[in-house]
Amino acid sequence: MVRASTVGAHLPASGLDIFGDLRKMNKRQLYYQVLNFAMIVSSALMIWKGLIVLTGSESPIVVVLSGSMEPAFHRGDLLFLTNFREDPIRAGEIVVFKVEGRDIPIVHRVIKVHEKDNGDIKFLTKGDNNEVDDRGLYKEGQNWLEKKDVVGRARGFLPYVGMVTIIMNDYPKFKVCPARI
Repeated sequence: MVRASTVGAHLPASGLDIFGDLRKMNKRQLYYQVLNFAMIVSSALMIWKGLIVLTGSESPIVVVLSGSMEPAFHRGDLLFLTNFREDPIRAGEIVVFKVEGRDIPIVHRVIKVHEKDNGDIKFLTKGDNNEVDDRGLYKEGQNWLEKKDVVGRARGFLPYVGMVTIIMNDYPKFKVCPARI
């Protein structure tokens, strides 16, 4: 029989005693844990850098943060991008671009493309769910985007997988959830 007074009695008041567990380890166990953690972090970084090289995009995976591209993409969809410079940009293509002065990239569809004789390409974008084009989002005085503004082009997606990212940004208390007793 378990008494209510003994449930959780072995836990300290703070909930988790990580430092106590670390103090109980000998040096070899501690080094092993640190090495495991370093291997996990370095593996994740190598996979990310490998994806950057394979896709040609500085950010091969992005999360849709708004509903401006509905019904094509919904808030929380995870997009897979490529950005091969030799591929021409065409109207109807979905691109992810950065605008000078904004930190967060934007996912919208190319609606117009202007190609000059010298090969320079300028294009205009718009969210599928927006009434007007994106000229209001571009930096002041900029009416068109260029290839240098493109982070990548959408090649595939996983619906709603990125909601975890949105929840953690919208509700920071979910980032660290201390145990409560």
